[in-house]
Amino acid sequence: MMAAQEARRPNPPMGYACECTMSYSRQMALVAEFHVNRIRPSRIAYRLGIDIARVEGWLSGEQDVEPFQRLVIACKKRNYQAQMKRADRFRGQQAYEMRVAAQNDLRQDQWSLR
Repeated sequence: MMAAQEARRPNPPMGYACECTMSYSRQMALVAEFHVNRIRPSRIAYRLGIDIARVEGWLSGEQDVEPFQRLVIACKKRNYQAQMKRADRFRGQQAYEMRVAAQNDLRQDQWSLR
């Protein structure tokens, strides 16, 4: 079992992370958007080149709590509205199920904010 864990490649690969050139507010907005889409913190840090400690600080509520929560809520509302708009393209049972799924996602995410 240990051999299987040692054979795995690190995430991110050593020396392969990119340098982040975005502003602080842009970094925070992108981390909120990735978080709403259920992307792991290590993956967010790797993809955007943001320090993992900063990403985890925002997600755990240790730094910039209020602005980050506002961004997360805005992203969740935007996703909800997009899901409802997609549901409007369909009729009948399929549209109903898509709306219920969107409402359940929003409700589940609201509980995770508290």
